[in-house]
Amino acid sequence: MWQIKTFSELSTKELYEIFYLRTKIFVVDQERIYQEVDENDLKAIHIFKMIDGKVAAYARVFPQENKVTFGRVVTDPKYRGQGLGNQLMEQIMHAIQQNFPHQEIEIEAQVQVEGFYQKFNFESHGQPFLFNHTPHIKMTHAAL
Repeated sequence: MWQIKTFSELSTKELYEIFYLRTKIFVVDQERIYQEVDENDLKAIHIFKMIDGKVAAYARVFPQENKVTFGRVVTDPKYRGQGLGNQLMEQIMHAIQQNFPHQEIEIEAQVQVEGFYQKFNFESHGQPFLFNHTPHIKMTHAAL
C-alpha cells in the first residue's frame, strides 16, 4: 500500500527506512558525497511503499518558488523491474494534483532517467548540467 505523509506524520521507523534507502542509492551506490538529508524534507510530502518493513520505492514532493517539484525518486534495486517506478510516478502526480493544483512542475532529473520522465509528458529544457557531481537536466510538466 502506498503511503503519502507529511514529515510530522512519518513514524521514526518510516523516516529511518526512507533515509536508509536514499543514502544507500544516492550517496553510496552512486558514489556522490553531498548533504542528502536537507531542509526540504521538513516541508515535503513523502510518498513511499513499504514491503516487508522496508521502503521499496520513494519520492518527495514540495513547493519551490512559484512551482512544485519532486525528487529523490528511487526504487530499491531488489524491487526494480516490477512496475514500482511507474506506480510511484502515478502517486507523485496524484499528490501534486491534490496538494499543488494549477502549479507548473519543474524537476532536475538525472540524465540517465530523462526518458523515464518523458513517458509522463515531461519536457527537457536546456543542456545537461552537473549537480552534486552527476549530470542532470531541467524538465517541466504543465500544471495539473
